[in-house]
Amino acid sequence: MERLLTLIRNKYLIAAVAFVIWMLFFDRHDVAMQYDYYSQLKGLKAEKAFYTQEIEHVNKTLNDLNTNPQELQRMAREKYKMKKENEDVFVIIERIEEKE
Repeated sequence: MERLLTLIRNKYLIAAVAFVIWMLFFDRHDVAMQYDYYSQLKGLKAEKAFYTQEIEHVNKTLNDLNTNPQELQRMAREKYKMKKENEDVFVIIERIEEKE
């Protein structure tokens, strides 16, 4: 018991415990803020991976459009509804039935 009291009265131990408590709960960069920063970092890394993949896809599509005339014709027909002369284009629109 006496040893425990001398350990508690140790000024270095008191200072170290106070410092740890201050850093964990009261500091500007406490544990909760570090967790929030880590969560934001994970989200930003996921967004970066998504946009990097999208950029690669767009660059591949752009390269195909610049080098392949059939791809350019397909894109013009599908996306922009273009057609050749003496050709009919039928656009089919699907209706979504509403449930009551």
